[in-house]
Amino acid sequence: MPTYVAFLRAINLGPTRKFPKADIVAATEAAGGTDVLTHINTGNVRLTSTMRSPAKVTAALERAYAERAGFEVPTIVYTPAELVAIAADARELTEERPDLERHYVYLLKDEPDPALVAEVEARSDEVNAIVVRGRAAHVLLGPGYEAGGVDPYKTEKALRVVATNRNFKVVTTLAEKWCS
Repeated sequence: MPTYVAFLRAINLGPTRKFPKADIVAATEAAGGTDVLTHINTGNVRLTSTMRSPAKVTAALERAYAERAGFEVPTIVYTPAELVAIAADARELTEERPDLERHYVYLLKDEPDPALVAEVEARSDEVNAIVVRGRAAHVLLGPGYEAGGVDPYKTEKALRVVATNRNFKVVTTLAEKWCS
């Protein structure tokens, strides 16, 4: 059975979007997931499924999560190979920038329009950068990043895709822990 890694967007933020791990696991199992694992309470889920398409897994999870949580839970699903590639890109980009203070990875539901990618990447400066590779946008923040032209909080909106972000450590840890 294929394995997938799902990232849930905008959960456990404030009093109205609570979605505890136990409920995430139950909803994932209700959607047909087996061997379900979670990592910290920010919506990181590994599962196996008889479904052979990430799109079908996404749709099934989103239905089950909405039913269980009582609100829509946008979900971004990757195959293990895709997550390993994103983690490899993250490591490469971090190694190229030993001055980094922060490295966020925006996990994208769909691949963004190339024209939007060019526009967003053009916002990079000598301190901060945004690098988009496939369905991941890497926000690289160097020393004094608050003064730079890259605003990590506007990345998703600028790319016009549904996304959720995780830091470098979470992405690389999950790739090692769940995809090796």
